[in-house]
Amino acid sequence: MNNGMNAVQFEKYNAQEKWKMENNKPNEHDITEVVAQQSAANPHSENGVIMVINHSKVHPPFSVLWATLLYCAEFICASVLSSMYHKTDDVVWMGLTITFMLVPSVLTQLTLTFVHRDLGRDRPLVLFMHLLQMGPIIRCIEALIVYCQAGKKEEPYVTISRKIKLKHGKGLGPAFECEIGHSERKLAVHRNAFKRTAVIQAFLGSTPQLTLQLYATIQEKYVLPTRLALMIISMISIVYGALVCSVLAIQIKYDDYKVRMKPAAYLCMILWRGLEIATRITTLVLFSTTLTVWVVLVGLTNLFIFFFQPWVEFWARKASLPENIEKNFSKLGTTVVLCMVTFLYACINIFCWSAVQLDLADHDLVEKQPRWRSLAVYYTLRFMENVTLTVLWYYFKSDFYEYVCTPLLVVQLIVCYSLAVIFMLIFHQFCHPCRRLFHYNVEDCLRCSCCWRKKQSQPLEDHEHSPQEHAPPDVTNHLTDRETDIVDDIMEAA
Repeated sequence: MNNGMNAVQFEKYNAQEKWKMENNKPNEHDITEVVAQQSAANPHSENGVIMVINHSKVHPPFSVLWATLLYCAEFICASVLSSMYHKTDDVVWMGLTITFMLVPSVLTQLTLTFVHRDLGRDRPLVLFMHLLQMGPIIRCIEALIVYCQAGKKEEPYVTISRKIKLKHGKGLGPAFECEIGHSERKLAVHRNAFKRTAVIQAFLGSTPQLTLQLYATIQEKYVLPTRLALMIISMISIVYGALVCSVLAIQIKYDDYKVRMKPAAYLCMILWRGLEIATRITTLVLFSTTLTVWVVLVGLTNLFIFFFQPWVEFWARKASLPENIEKNFSKLGTTVVLCMVTFLYACINIFCWSAVQLDLADHDLVEKQPRWRSLAVYYTLRFMENVTLTVLWYYFKSDFYEYVCTPLLVVQLIVCYSLAVIFMLIFHQFCHPCRRLFHYNVEDCLRCSCCWRKKQSQPLEDHEHSPQEHAPPDVTNHLTDRETDIVDDIMEAA
């Protein structure tokens, strides 16, 4: 009897313990925190890496939705405006509008097909949608379906991502490894594909489209509502494409770190890119209304300079073509792809800073080390070019601008571009997510420049009497101290 009672009590005890374990089961965040605390407390963790048990969180594909929305809105507005040009027999405006609508659209379809490798798969519906120029729509629907189905059933991880967390711009602690599942990897492929299409749409379609429509508005001396809507959508698309370029450049250069952009950084980048692009396009359009032939020369000169710059550096290094861009590509195919990438790079730099420097010998095609000298030279020469074009327009302007305060307009263009440069400096000094990892930042450059000018302004006699007092700061020692501090912080956090 006692044995029977003991067996019943033992079963009840097991049931109660099982119920407690099921109800007190920690969630994925708790598991991550416990593992992180245990690994951080153990200084002898293997290779200084913390293994995260749970899968990384799947985020909604907002970038895919936004890129698809911009594509559809611009395509529809351009189609409606082309039909209006057809009714009014504006053959030139209609032909150019259709060209700047279809060329980036076709390139977008090819990019999506290439990234997803659909040519070797049996997907007739998807290919048919691409032929109808509706590829981004079907891709967006696929991404939404993948996101809705993610997390409903447990799936094995595909790969492991290793990143170093950043806090206040510094790398803290050992690297975290996170399991990447099938759903998240599919969404990552969709996001990467739409980032590329957003850049193509912005600088091969929206930029010439906005320039054309603004030129047509000035020439015809009135604003159509559809044309205005198309210009606004094109401007939003260009700014978004520029933001994508800047974020991609940061992610490529700091691939080992988990980069998170703050809202203040995005706001600063929007002001920087918006003012830069708006000022550049307005300057080119105003100059083209006065000296139409010369603006073609200016555009082609910029295009050739930025197109051949990476190739000249490639030939000067006597480097060889990267081999692993695509397994099925021959040397001719690799050269064609590199020419397309270089052409896109040149088109971006005509209107704004591309945020990257091409290295055609590297597998990623991008230089990992930022070059402040290139940034300074680009904005200095671009500022001088914009001022020159604006002044030439002011002296050769037509009678159409009699009712416009042209001196004020010239000052506004110069001030707006100066503000764009200021916001760019503010971003790199205060809002850049990896600013503490810079070897030297904007403040160091300005400080060294001011000290150098001060030294040059001192008389030679003072320099002879007190050479150490006016000596320029040793940038090398300063950089070494900063790098040592960063390494020490990482070791202490580990």
